[in-house]
Amino acid sequence: MSISLSDRQKLILCTLIKEYVKSAQPVASGILVEKYKLDISPATVRNELMSLEEKGCIYQPHTSSGRVPTEIAYLLDLEELSLRKKDLKTTDKEVLDRALNDAIENNLKPVAKVLADLSANAVFWAFHKNDLYHTGLSNLFAQAEFKHSEVACDVSQVIDRMEEIIDELFDDLSEESHTYIGSNNPFGNFLGVTLLKYRRNGVSGLVGILGPMRMDYSRNLSLLTYLQECLK
Repeated sequence: MSISLSDRQKLILCTLIKEYVKSAQPVASGILVEKYKLDISPATVRNELMSLEEKGCIYQPHTSSGRVPTEIAYLLDLEELSLRKKDLKTTDKEVLDRALNDAIENNLKPVAKVLADLSANAVFWAFHKNDLYHTGLSNLFAQAEFKHSEVACDVSQVIDRMEEIIDELFDDLSEESHTYIGSNNPFGNFLGVTLLKYRRNGVSGLVGILGPMRMDYSRNLSLLTYLQECLK
């Protein structure tokens, strides 16, 4: 993206996103300084937040509230993830390994269920392109963004169209991980998704982790990166 941020602004924005992913609540400057022990004065943080707001990276839902990341913020943060990418915890790897060992040939449904648990999002898996399986929908509807009936209805419509969306995507995707956020997301402009297209035993498949735009892209990409290594 063409937006340029200083290292300090990147740190503040990254920290704000991290807190918002956890809390789903607007983030105040005081929380950034106190909870995350930033070596930056509260006044400087407030000034930088104003600058980030002017750049379109964050906004205030209400004049007296904290800030919320925008789609731009998530896209900028996604560019930085490769620089601070973390491996999965050993315990997470072991859970995925057990699920893969339990899988019979190309029936990877047990792995999908584990991915849904580890990511706390919904997971869909397209086997042979037209054989679609999904799990973890309760995780999706439990997210703060989707508790209102109108938005829950929008999510339900996406689920109803999932096979059609995947059919349109499948052939054009390269065999690697992909991330779509907001207006760039064919599943819905209020969602985020991380995808992995792979080939196993001569058969192509597509697995995706679907959640709110607020979802933890770093963790989900780490899950899919490890899964990609295991499926080779």
